[in-house]
Amino acid sequence: MLGRSATGVFWMARYLERAENSARLIDVGFHLALTRGDRSQQEEEWKSVLKTTGQIHDYSAKFSDFVGPQVFNYLLRDKDNPASVLQMIESARTNARMVRTSITDEVWEAINETWMTLRELMARPVRETNLGEVLSTIRRQTTLVRGAMDGSMLRNDVFNFARIGTFIERADSTARILDVKYYVLLPSVAWVGSSLDNVQWDTLLRSVAGDRAYSWLNAGKMDPRDIAKFLILDGRFPRSLAFCYDKVRSNMAGLAMQYGGETEAHELLRDAGAQLHQITIEEIFDRGLHEFLQSVINKTNRIGECIASEYRFVT
Repeated sequence: MLGRSATGVFWMARYLERAENSARLIDVGFHLALTRGDRSQQEEEWKSVLKTTGQIHDYSAKFSDFVGPQVFNYLLRDKDNPASVLQMIESARTNARMVRTSITDEVWEAINETWMTLRELMARPVRETNLGEVLSTIRRQTTLVRGAMDGSMLRNDVFNFARIGTFIERADSTARILDVKYYVLLPSVAWVGSSLDNVQWDTLLRSVAGDRAYSWLNAGKMDPRDIAKFLILDGRFPRSLAFCYDKVRSNMAGLAMQYGGETEAHELLRDAGAQLHQITIEEIFDRGLHEFLQSVINKTNRIGECIASEYRFVT
């Protein structure tokens, strides 16, 4: 596959995953803000969403406060925000069009439909009354694209690059969300174990579509350590770090077979995957959860950079 095509498929998948993750984070911010009566506390919740998405500095350069509708419209549709959901969906469509001959008609039609649907839905500012509908549509449409990919594409290098992009983006998002929960959402350590803390943990699980799965495994017990273990080490959950790394490693193995050899990215993945399979949650907390998650984020970025370099992505 040409580097240009690999770039297009990889980033098509990453932008779609990032758009869905942003929608889930906005949903978290909205529901957490509803639990806060004080306006300053509500603004802190919205500020945490901006921090998680890495958009706090650009937002602050344009606005002086963190009012809910202002924040979620910036994240969803602001024309001055290159990382808005609408812009990411358009970028996914641009990349899909660039590799139009490498993907199936079903995938292209799903992406194009997603772009048209969301462009129309967000043609005007989103209000709190229709925010839920907008966020549900984003999640539904991105799921439609993934379904088209899984159901219609050959399991070749095109599919592998798309899956690698998806799970690298997902691993990065899960690590960032979990990191922010510990170091931004809680007002102080005194809140740990309180009813407010439990509400926040439940909402966190909802942000990664993990509330039902966690409840099944833990009888609904909201324990921060168990939740961290679930999101980091449980290979059964499709948004855990262990699951994401396993999938990236599997698809990278497919590329190695097709291209006749491994790269530095394969070695980095082996090391990172081995760590996730061998480490315990107790060791993670002893080391420091924040330090561990920052290490994961850095490794994930490094793996993405290696893949781009070694497979000659076009920048």
